[in-house]
This record gives sequence, structure tokens and C-alpha cells, in this order.
Amino acid sequence: MKKVLYVGLDVHAETVAVAVAESGRDGEVRSLGTIPNRLEAVRKLVKKLRDQGEMRACYEAGPTGYCLYWQLTQLGVECEVIAPNLIPKKASERIKTDRRDAGKLARCYRAGEPTPVAVPSPEQEALRDLVRAREAAKKDQLKARHRLSRFLLRHGRKPEGMQSWTKQFLMD
Repeated sequence: MKKVLYVGLDVHAETVAVAVAESGRDGEVRSLGTIPNRLEAVRKLVKKLRDQGEMRACYEAGPTGYCLYWQLTQLGVECEVIAPNLIPKKASERIKTDRRDAGKLARCYRAGEPTPVAVPSPEQEALRDLVRAREAAKKDQLKARHRLSRFLLRHGRKPEGMQSWTKQFLMD
């Protein structure tokens, strides 16, 4: 039977801390260190670990998004994105380091404890980004309108007999 490597990844913008928990080895989790968060480094890691056994990876959902998930699945690696607030925590675990977080993820993943999140397709994520950008632009527009209205009021410029933010209002 081929051994299974459960890989825990603590992902940040520039780096990825890597830890491996092997099936059949109770409790032993080894840290593989930190790699750059770049496609070539991930590809090299996958090649190195594939020689040792079947690879399954997981990492916490966060601000880095799903790029690593898409990279790993494209390389043929089974990968799950884990909900960070659903990872079991002990009260005594107060010291957080990237190495420890990666090891904990690998250990929990091997035990089947973490809850994965639904990963959107690249197209769905692009649409979500577009919606977020539009919402941010609309909020910025509203703030700018309020700022301008207050500026005009402070300088005694209150247009009368017209609706705010109409073409006539803007031309006056």
C-alpha cells in the first residue's frame, strides 16, 4: 500500500510554511521549512513529495484566496481549503508560528478533523471580485458626494429649486 502524505500549508503573501504528517506514523509531523509563494517553488515541492507517496494538501482560507488551490489541483494534488475558525484549538496553544500552524494543519488533516470550504471556480471568483470592486466604488462615490455636499454647505452654496446630483445640479 502506498503511503499517504498529509501536507499542511500555512500560506502568506510571500511565503508558505510546509509540514507533512505521514499515514501510518502516529503523531510524527515534520516541518519541511518555508518556500516562496511562487508557482515554481510549489511545483518543485510537489515533485519532491510525490516521490515519497500520495500527496494530499490543505491550507486555511484567508486573504491569499484560492490561487494555491488552483495551482495544486492543476498539478494533480488533492487539496482542500479549510475554514480557519473550525480548526480545533487547545486552550494551551497560545504561541503561534508559521511552522506550528503548518504542523497542526497537517496533523488535523490526517485525523480528518478540519472542515473544508467550498472553493469557487476561477470564473466565479472573478465575478465575486468584480462585485466587490463595484461595491467599493459605490461606497467611494457616496463618500465623495457627501464630502462635496458638506464643502458646498460650508461655503454657503446650497442650490435651491433642484434635486441634488441631477444634471442641472452638477451644471450650476
